[in-house]
Amino acid sequence: MASAANSLRLCLRASRKISVRPAASPLLRRALTTTAAQCARPGRKKGWKDPSDNFEFPEPYEGKAFNDLGEQLRYSLENDELNEADRAAVQQALASWENKPNEEKLEEQQIIKEIDKEFAPLRAPVRARHNSFWNAEEQDTDLITDEVGEDDFEENDMMAMGHAKLEEHREYREYARIAVWEMPLLSKFTKKFEPPKENEVLRFRYTTYMGEFHPADRKVVVEFAPRDLSELTEVQQSKLCKLAGARYNPEKQTIKMSCEKFELPAQNKRWLGDTIARLITAAKDPTDTFEDIPLDTRHHKFKSIPKYPKEWYMSEQRKKELLAQREESLKLDMKKRRTRELIDGVKLIEQGVLSSVKEKEPVAVRVKAR
Repeated sequence: MASAANSLRLCLRASRKISVRPAASPLLRRALTTTAAQCARPGRKKGWKDPSDNFEFPEPYEGKAFNDLGEQLRYSLENDELNEADRAAVQQALASWENKPNEEKLEEQQIIKEIDKEFAPLRAPVRARHNSFWNAEEQDTDLITDEVGEDDFEENDMMAMGHAKLEEHREYREYARIAVWEMPLLSKFTKKFEPPKENEVLRFRYTTYMGEFHPADRKVVVEFAPRDLSELTEVQQSKLCKLAGARYNPEKQTIKMSCEKFELPAQNKRWLGDTIARLITAAKDPTDTFEDIPLDTRHHKFKSIPKYPKEWYMSEQRKKELLAQREESLKLDMKKRRTRELIDGVKLIEQGVLSSVKEKEPVAVRVKAR
């Protein structure tokens, strides 16, 4: 029995079928137990040891498959690197294998196959992960679910259009709740309108999207009239209009500027304020008043609004003629109403509807056969 266990251990150690590096270190496999069982045989003394216990197993035969243990032991004898002790142990194991009945050989081969099947996952090669562009094969450990079957449609669910309609309905209800419960609370923050003072000449305009982020909500527009700047003279006001260039509107006599360079509206407003201050400082500069330069208004297109021609107005004589025609038509209607000759279209329609009687549809009658 001891020689059979050692021969099986030798066979398992040598029968390596995978040539790649395993995921786990190879385990020493035996048929039934982890220790070699010994049985009393005639001619053996106490303390006797199997010479195959000290046998150092050769490296696995990569790419070589054996049908049984005997074939593997014969292949081991062909190795020239074996010393005499190892060769004797292999020969003894081979002789023990050949003396076994066929039933025991088949049983040991079946055990080896079962062990190989159980340890197959440990011998699986470590394959490198394919780095795709989106890393679709990588699992997200932050999610609670395993993302398996998340996009599968089930029969108890609605389609995408139904979910979109529900989301729209939820949004309507949310704004309705705000209008009913939250908007009335803003009445205590109302302030009485106060007209701008004489020194408040700048008019700023902001853009908001009801709390939503939008790239256009940073834009700030300012508009002012140079004539409202009381600290400037007429010459300085004219110079300010010339410095503004295409931002000056000659029809309204106002200057309009905007800024959206920065991320926050407050920063854009600050930039507009600094720019207007620099323009006023340049307009006050007495070194050059720009009086010899005319005001350029080519950038502005003057729209001519045509007026209704006076020739097309209705004359007094025509008004009297129309009034006389209306009076005559009223008198004619009154006369027909007295003689009951005036036709009332509504009454005629009602009479026609009531007088029209629908013909009854014929009904099939069952006749008994004679």
